[in-house]
Amino acid sequence: MRSTFHLLEVSKRGLFAQQNALNTTGHNIANANTVGYSRQRANMQATRGIPVPGMNADRAPGQLGTGVQVTDLQRLREDFLDVQYRNENKRLGYWETRLDAVQKIEDIMQEPSETGLQKVLDQMWQSWQDLTQDPRDTSARSVVRERAIAVAETFASLYNHLDEVQKDLDNVLGVKVMEANSLARQIAELNAQIANVVPHGYQPNDLYDQRDVLLDQLSKLAAINVTYGEHGMVNVTMEGQELVTGRTSVPIETVRNEVTGFLDITLGGAEFVPTDGSLAALVQSRGIATVETVEVDGQQQQVVTYSGLLPDYKKALDTLAINLAREINDLHRTGLSLTDIHNQQNNPGAPLQDLPFFVDADALKADPNTKEYPTSAGKMVINPAILASLDNIAAAQPEAGGTPEGNNQNALAIANLKYKVIPAGTGPYDFMESSTIDDYYRGIIGELGVTGQEATRNTMNAETILGTVEDRRQSVSGVSIDEEMANLVKFQHAYNASARVMTSMDEILDKVINGMGRVGL
Repeated sequence: MRSTFHLLEVSKRGLFAQQNALNTTGHNIANANTVGYSRQRANMQATRGIPVPGMNADRAPGQLGTGVQVTDLQRLREDFLDVQYRNENKRLGYWETRLDAVQKIEDIMQEPSETGLQKVLDQMWQSWQDLTQDPRDTSARSVVRERAIAVAETFASLYNHLDEVQKDLDNVLGVKVMEANSLARQIAELNAQIANVVPHGYQPNDLYDQRDVLLDQLSKLAAINVTYGEHGMVNVTMEGQELVTGRTSVPIETVRNEVTGFLDITLGGAEFVPTDGSLAALVQSRGIATVETVEVDGQQQQVVTYSGLLPDYKKALDTLAINLAREINDLHRTGLSLTDIHNQQNNPGAPLQDLPFFVDADALKADPNTKEYPTSAGKMVINPAILASLDNIAAAQPEAGGTPEGNNQNALAIANLKYKVIPAGTGPYDFMESSTIDDYYRGIIGELGVTGQEATRNTMNAETILGTVEDRRQSVSGVSIDEEMANLVKFQHAYNASARVMTSMDEILDKVINGMGRVGL
């Protein structure tokens, strides 16, 4: 015979189970907008049944039900989608950072525009062409000088701006590495908190969510691999090197290289070179420095070569400026200025001034009369002798015939440099292929445009793929208010029903205890 009090225990368990489910539903609703939160579910299971008690052994099939209990609070999360998300996140981090660097270069070059280098070069070539109309015209000479100054200043401005972007990317790299180091420490700290409660039978679902958010952020910086350890902890490797192991994290830091001037990344004190994610894009955009030891005059010297997005465009700008200065200087030094003409009129044997039009700014500081050609776009300046006197512009050529002052052959030759094909060379600043100066610059801008299009396309593709994976992840882990409201009603009705069962049993017991045996009273 069943116990009269059995149903009280069954309804009590029903109340506790439905209340637990209601609490979990309320927790889901409260965190509907919490970043990284995974919805939870109270899994219920019927408690172990017992044979029906009685005077004789019951041979009837089945057992007496004892109610329900919540076995666990399950965090609805799909590990495979997390792995997919982090793999795509590192690609997005790489291309976003790459696109940002390319856009900064495009903003500096400003091509095509009315203020870009191409326009300034065209104006300079035109000023030399105008000078051929009357080489003695002071205003035409003044325009040549001012247009040349504009070219030199534009080269210097572009180079300095590219240099500033390069330094900015180097500083950003340091900040990103500090961020990665902070994330690793926080993951290790959460590992410790999780490991302290899991052995006692608890499920720290909210701590798991916080750790997954940090892992998602870390995955954008570099390629990571996450493996699960004991007591709910995770181990993280970055590019195959240990970053987080249980409760401890390996420091990832930056150190200023005194030889290259760049920040080098170290992981656990050893050199670390990222190959994916934002860190890799920053390193490749800023530039990678390679140090080689060579022997010069019997002495060992370190030679640094730079490669990467910014170094390549700086070198291309240097190549353009150096070739432009060399071509103009070679013609100008063999030409006749008004000063040369007047000197030879007074002294037929007087030597030519042999003035280069552009000189190197650093060499000029050491020697005001230097004739050294510019060694970089950032060091290109006008010869002080030309700044001092317009008569020192060499517009004529020796033995050209006609009136010396009206000789325009050198100005014409310099103007025609715009169309001169410069042969390819093997030097560090020679054109790799035969090209005119204008075509070479157009090639630089064309390559920049293609690089920008590639970065934009890959960024959009990465965003699309990442968005698809995130949608799938949210379909599993995201909180649906409509679904939770439906669950709220369901659990509330079940709770009310369990309470009604207990009330009914209370009335029955009241009748048994207080009403039975009172017949006739």
